[in-house]
Amino acid sequence: MFMVSRLKDFTIITNRLRHYFRNMDVKELKPPSSVRGMQELQREQFRKIVQVPRLRVPESQVQRVMPLVKKFLLKMEHLHPVRAVDQSREILLHPTPVKNWESLPTEDLQRQKVNAENFSFADLELRYENWSANEILKSVLPTEEEGLTSYSRIGHIAHLNLRDHLLPYKQLIGQVLRDKLPNCRTVVNKASSIDNTYRNFQLELICGDPNYQVETKENGVPFEFDFSKVYWNPRLSTEHERIVKMLKSDDVLYDVFAGVGPFSVPAAKKRCHVLANDLNPESFRWLQHNAKRNKCMPNIKMSNKDGRQFIVEELRQDLLKRLCTTDTTTYAIHITMNLPAMAVEFLDAFRGLYSADELAQLPTNVCYPTVHVYSFAKGENTKELVRQLVESNLGAILDDDLLQGINFVRNVAPNKDMYRVSFKLSLNLLTTLKEVEVTRKRCAEEELEVPTKVKYV
Repeated sequence: MFMVSRLKDFTIITNRLRHYFRNMDVKELKPPSSVRGMQELQREQFRKIVQVPRLRVPESQVQRVMPLVKKFLLKMEHLHPVRAVDQSREILLHPTPVKNWESLPTEDLQRQKVNAENFSFADLELRYENWSANEILKSVLPTEEEGLTSYSRIGHIAHLNLRDHLLPYKQLIGQVLRDKLPNCRTVVNKASSIDNTYRNFQLELICGDPNYQVETKENGVPFEFDFSKVYWNPRLSTEHERIVKMLKSDDVLYDVFAGVGPFSVPAAKKRCHVLANDLNPESFRWLQHNAKRNKCMPNIKMSNKDGRQFIVEELRQDLLKRLCTTDTTTYAIHITMNLPAMAVEFLDAFRGLYSADELAQLPTNVCYPTVHVYSFAKGENTKELVRQLVESNLGAILDDDLLQGINFVRNVAPNKDMYRVSFKLSLNLLTTLKEVEVTRKRCAEEELEVPTKVKYV
């Protein structure tokens, strides 16, 4: 199977293989070799006649025979392994383990009055409907190139990111997925990289309805949005869940790049105090919609601003009030910055966010926010590279007191990974401009490098 359904289905497939056998390992059960290279889907070309082993038993004996042969059953799409034939039942068996009558538990079967006369090989017609999407595409796409390894499923939409060598097959791929995936009505391909202001996908409709408004659930929370106008990646569902699980009721979340709310809405449902922001007007509209739909409006305040503006206005004001007037030891404050292509560029907004006088009267045990910033890193040692990237943009070294963790999120491309870097803000970071600290460090380094003057006599 494929991603995202690939993760869910992998367990099912693994469990099946403990008792059943892979059809694509048997030449007779593969689609016809003549379909290789097909670019326009011709379903009738998948018809073939194969011989498979079978048992024919009286209808009254089926319930006693089935437990004896269950692990040998032939399992294929839209194929019932037990079929009515006249007044008896025909049990279709898999040709891999069953080569002849002796392949079966003959003694147990004979005790049920089933013997070699009940066993035979006979013709079976297979059609397009009998193979899964994975099996169809493996039989059609070129063997010398990588096949279709993944896709995303968002509501009724299947979202592909096809490599160049698969583009001649895109219509066929789209039709197969639409045929085979439950409730799939639209198949689209990522037409270009995400380089626009609002970070939404540029889509090419491959087949199906040009309807991009979807309803989906993530970690039990329903969301609705127009997939063509906002950013949504179901591969991040586990990461969204990790962050939300960190939060407890009455904790605070500042979501700088909130999108349609995968962090903010579940947090607000947990009765956290949420300030959520997104620059994209469409994302902001659907963020509001999803907050209303999930009945968490009292716990969330939303804005439609640039991330930096949100930090220096909404976040600054709300955080200052909390630091100065509440006991921050009784709850946690988190800041999420999930815009991995450029979020690190906003980190310097925290530097000098307040004057020293504004935070002069804070108690010594005040708990400062934890920032979770997401970033891509490309190269050999991506974990170290992403740390350097964060430190460079923050203008500070993340020592053991500040750094909370560097967590791998997912592989994006060869040698390109996505990470979450979590660190604590501090009084020094919030009251010292990045440029001032860098200047101080430079001066200190230059002072150490000044050579000792030698006086010659």
